[in-house]
Amino acid sequence: MGIAPAATPVAPPAPPRRPAFVEGVEHVRAAATTEPGRLRLMGAVLALLVVAFGAVTAWQMGERADAADDVLHRSQPLSAGAADIYRSLADANTTASSGFLSGGQEPTATTERYERDIRTAAAGLVTAAAGTDPGSPSAHTVAQLNELLPRYKGLVERARANNRQGFPVGGAYLRAANDVMQRQMLPAAQDLYTKENQRLRSDYANATPYPWGAMAVGVLALAALALAQRRTYRRTNRVLNHGLVAATASCAVVLLWLVAGHSLARAGLDASYDHGIRSLDVLHDARIASLNARGNENLTLVSRGAETRKLPDGTVQDAYDYAFQREMRTLSTSLDQASSLADAPEGRKPVADAAADMKVWLQRHGDARKADDEGDYQAALDKVVGTRADQPTGECFDGVDASLARALDREESEFHRSATSGRAALTGLPAGATLLAVLGAAGALLGIGRRLSEYR
Repeated sequence: MGIAPAATPVAPPAPPRRPAFVEGVEHVRAAATTEPGRLRLMGAVLALLVVAFGAVTAWQMGERADAADDVLHRSQPLSAGAADIYRSLADANTTASSGFLSGGQEPTATTERYERDIRTAAAGLVTAAAGTDPGSPSAHTVAQLNELLPRYKGLVERARANNRQGFPVGGAYLRAANDVMQRQMLPAAQDLYTKENQRLRSDYANATPYPWGAMAVGVLALAALALAQRRTYRRTNRVLNHGLVAATASCAVVLLWLVAGHSLARAGLDASYDHGIRSLDVLHDARIASLNARGNENLTLVSRGAETRKLPDGTVQDAYDYAFQREMRTLSTSLDQASSLADAPEGRKPVADAAADMKVWLQRHGDARKADDEGDYQAALDKVVGTRADQPTGECFDGVDASLARALDREESEFHRSATSGRAALTGLPAGATLLAVLGAAGALLGIGRRLSEYR
């Protein structure tokens, strides 16, 4: 029998290669069993925490700084611009009716005021169009107003032309112009003002929240640095590690800067809202109410009872006089609110002056209505748009408007002062936090590196 050949030994299969991630974890775990490995891991964690603190601080405070910039330089100016558009349109409407009541040849001052209001409104619409996003609701509203403004001007010019020739149809054209203004243009302008105010409040909401994320990461980084220094002290009996002390100081400075800067910014922005924006909103409402009241007062004489309104009690009242009384109630309420919001005597003084003129206005308006009801139209006309000797209501309206303009200027200055102070508190914070975080991370790595050098 032949001898069988020896079997060739079969090599055992190679163990499957582990994923790189698993191998990396094993290396880290093995390194962590030695003091140098633990030190390297600690240095990496400390540097990561310090850098994360700086990054989160720069991100959150950068967002708040941008929002504060928008409050100061974009949304508030656009909100004020929208209010000016409304005021200019309402004043143009009021001035047009006053000029109509003056007779065939309007006073030059009245014509110039009307043209100035129209130009101001048109310029405000151009600014609003440039500041709104294409396709947004505000852009649509601005486009609508741009379409309606020429139509309104055309109706007013027809009313003027017929009035100069003594044709009664001039009053119908003026009422049609007023209808376009009251039913379409002023609601659109009010809608634009409301939307810009909403954007302003949104910017405030983005600028003032506390940066809890950055604060939490900062406290965590300081706690980790403190534990690292305590560990170093217990193992080496050395009180200070210069690198870790530098990292701790950097984090402490950033955290203090973060808390103090944001607190000052929040205080300034809150003050600009409480003592600026809220007062501005109420004063704008008061001025709009006075303009609408004056326009309705004039149209009461223009229409001569052509427009009436049936009240719930069954009585019939002139529609424009009814609207006048409603706007005067709104004016009174707004002035009371503005007085309560004013935080200084110089802020309350123009509001008090406006309230005093409003009371005289109501008295003179009552005299004008009495004369008109008695059939003395010329006497009623003189008491509304007459000369100074007639003690017309127009004097009172001008006084109210001038006082409200002074109050608005004062509150606008208060807003800018507080908002600028708040924004200034954030200056340099995002960039400074980034720089100090980088320095702190370098300090932590150098401090741990000094300990590692002892094992070489």
